[in-house]
This record gives sequence, structure tokens and C-alpha cells, in this order.
Amino acid sequence: MSERTTRWTQATVYPDMWADPDSDPRHRESSGPDGELATLQEYLTDYRMTLRMKCEGLDAEQLARRSVPPSTMSLLGLVRHLAAVERDWRDWLTDDEPLPRLYGARDADFEGAVADPAVVDAAYRDLEREQAATDAALATHPDLGARVGRDRISIRQLLVHRIEEYARHCGHADLLRECVDGRVGQ
Repeated sequence: MSERTTRWTQATVYPDMWADPDSDPRHRESSGPDGELATLQEYLTDYRMTLRMKCEGLDAEQLARRSVPPSTMSLLGLVRHLAAVERDWRDWLTDDEPLPRLYGARDADFEGAVADPAVVDAAYRDLEREQAATDAALATHPDLGARVGRDRISIRQLLVHRIEEYARHCGHADLLRECVDGRVGQ
């Protein structure tokens, strides 16, 4: 049996939090955004930030560390996976031919998540580029009820699906990070 990792957090005010509210970049003084689109965008922004926070301070080996066999899931794999799905979501906006897969074959986003600093750097660049491209493509569709692409998906449904995808994977990231070094929190 392996040695248990000691659970810890950087928070001092609330020991079950990732960061103290005063230093949490997701904490805002305002009462929240006005309107549905702004609300959806704020939730997406916060989940994106949460994923990055769960990965911060780790080296390439820690980011590439797999959860439990036979799973190929790792924090680095999640970063690569979310870059790949950002690209896939752009395909939902158009009737054009799909863009090529970012990492090639199915599950290559997780399989290729190896403990190499160059792979880590590339994954973050890919994620930023794909997020920006999908954000820009969606910005051309301000009507949340508009139906687009081959499947006639609504912009609202696509935005909610993006939030759901990030939220689900942030839950995975919580567990993966705790396995790596014991850090826990919101």
C-alpha cells in the first residue's frame, strides 16, 4: 500500500478553500453580471481560471501524472483535452468541413500528455489559442437563441455545454491535484 499524501491548502481564513477570498482571482466585489450572455461568460471564465489554478505550481512530471490505472487522465491531459474540444466546438458553428483534430487520433490528447516541459508549454499555448478562436467565433453570434451549424445547435446550448465541460473537468482536476500533492479546496 502506498503512503498517504497529507492534505493541505494555502487558504488561512477557511481551511477548506483553495485560496483565501481576498486573494482568489475569481472573487469579485460586484453583485454579478447583468444579462444571460454576461453570466454565462463569467461562469466560463471562472472555470477556465479554476483549471489553471489547479495546475499552477506543478512541474511537467506532476502535471502528466496519471490518476488510477487504466485511466489515462492527468492534469496535463485535461489541458490538452480542453484545447481539443474548444476546436471541436468551432465545428458546431459552421456547415464547413470539420477542422483537423488538434492531437490526431482519439484520446491522443490524454495519451500524448507526457512529462516533458515542451509538451506542457505547447498544451498551454494550444489551449489559449483554441479558447481565443472559439470565443471570437462565438462573438459573431450575439443572439443566444440563434441556431447554427450542421446540427442547428443554439448558441445558448453551446455556451452551456462549454461551461459544463469545464466544470466537470475542474472536478476531475480537484481529485488529480489532491493525488499529486495533497492540495485541496474549492
